[in-house]
Amino acid sequence: MSSTTTAPAVTEPITAENILRLFPEIDTGLATAPSTGNELEGYDEEQIRLMDEVCIVLDNDDKPIGSASKKICHMMKNIGQGLLHRAFSVFLFDDQKRLLLQQRATEKITFPDMWTNTCCSHPLGIPGEGGAELDAAIMGVKRAAQRKLQHELGIPPSQIPLEKFHFLTRIHYKAPSDGKWGEHEIDYILFIQADVTLDINPNEVRDSQYVTANELKEMFKDENLVFTPWFKLICEKMLFEWWANFDNLEPYKNEQGIRRM
Repeated sequence: MSSTTTAPAVTEPITAENILRLFPEIDTGLATAPSTGNELEGYDEEQIRLMDEVCIVLDNDDKPIGSASKKICHMMKNIGQGLLHRAFSVFLFDDQKRLLLQQRATEKITFPDMWTNTCCSHPLGIPGEGGAELDAAIMGVKRAAQRKLQHELGIPPSQIPLEKFHFLTRIHYKAPSDGKWGEHEIDYILFIQADVTLDINPNEVRDSQYVTANELKEMFKDENLVFTPWFKLICEKMLFEWWANFDNLEPYKNEQGIRRM
C-alpha cells in the first residue's frame, strides 16, 4: 500500500513553500482557503480548527522535506500526488497487560466512529516534535504522544513520562477514509505500560475500553464494529506477536527500517 513516489531531499528550511515546489500538482488553493471554506463545510467547528495544524511532510525515507496543514495532507487528491507525512500510534497497556482502545468521535473528519488503538495522531511542525535523524524523530513523536494523550483522553503527562514510551518500528501505509479524505503516513509505533486516569474529550473520543488479546480478536469478528485501517494492518501483521512477547520486547524495539504496507 505504500507509495512509490520519492521526493528529493532538501536542505532548505522546512516550509510550506517547499511543498508547493516539490509537489506542484497538489491542490494549492487549499493552502490559502479559510477553514470555513467549502472543503470543510458542514464539519464540527473544533475539528475544522484542528485541520489548520501543521504536519511534517516527508520523503519516502522519513526525512522531513517541508510542512503543510493537516487539511492539505489528508486530502485524497493530494495524497494521490505522493504527499506523505509523519504520524504515531500509541498502544497503552494497564498493569494487567490489557490494551486501551478508543472509538473515534462522530465529529472526527477522518475515520469517524471507528475503533482503534489508544491514540493515533501527528507530531507537528513545532519545536520539539520534529527531527530528521531517527533518534530525534523518536523523541519528537514521544512528546507529541504525551500531548495528544492528554488532549484526547485527559491523561496527565505525569502518568506517562517520556521515558516510559518504547519505540518499536515505523510503518508506511496509505488508506482512504472516504472519497475526499485519507491517510498517507509513516507511522511510529509506541508501546507504554502505565496506570492512568481518563478524562475523555468527547469531541475526540466517543468510547473507550480495555481489552485482552482474545477479547480484541472477538471484537474483530463483530460485523457491527468498524476499525481504522492502520489498526487492522498493525494487528494483522505485528500486534499479537508483540503482545504475546510483552515481557520480552527488547528484540522488537528500535527497529531501524521502515515496514512498507
